Amino acid sequence: MKFFLDTASLDEITEAVSWGAVAGVTTNPTLYAKIGGKLQDFEQHIKKICSLVPGPVSAEVDAADAQSMIAQGRALAALADNVAVKVPMTLSGLAATRALANEGIEVNMTLVFSVPQAIMAARAGARFVSPFVGRFDDIAEDGIEQLANIVAALHNYDFRDVGPKGQSIEVIAASIRNPNHVTQAALLGADIATVPFGVLKKCAEHPLTTNGLAAFAADWEKVKQA
Repeated sequence: MKFFLDTASLDEITEAVSWGAVAGVTTNPTLYAKIGGKLQDFEQHIKKICSLVPGPVSAEVDAADAQSMIAQGRALAALADNVAVKVPMTLSGLAATRALANEGIEVNMTLVFSVPQAIMAARAGARFVSPFVGRFDDIAEDGIEQLANIVAALHNYDFRDVGPKGQSIEVIAASIRNPNHVTQAALLGADIATVPFGVLKKCAEHPLTTNGLAAFAADWEKVKQA
């Protein structure tokens, strides 16, 4: 399973990329605003992120109608070769996805919450489909179960011919809130987990690792004193 970092922070991206753990980034104007960014600078910021990341950078449209989504998607895709346009799972979004995919533009269809939605996204030509695990948890439903259903359904079919560049569609476990979600998503076969920087750091930690390092240091101290 690959990790996509969910952030607009260049510092977080630079550090996480240095770990060799980041295959892509998802971002949006809201995340950019949280680090003090202005909307008029967002596209230039996307370019900076794309220069740091070895894989796809998902940047979302904010329009509601298909033609405006298509226009925004084209503009975003023109910023860098590794931009994937994030489009919401609506009827207009499906139409925009089909049009963008036909032009060779990769689409990450977001706000997916059901198997039928995921299959429709795949049929429309989406390169990525993003079920939102955490949003289910917010309403006391099992987000991992919904993710498992979507992964199983999409793996029943061959969607390599519907995307813009012939790749298989990939399922992104989105809205991940903790390392346990990451573990469950990996075990059920999700292709990608989108995680905030703090969650990615926690994925590298374990109490036994910490204890083991302390014991290792103590053993070395004994050796040096012998």
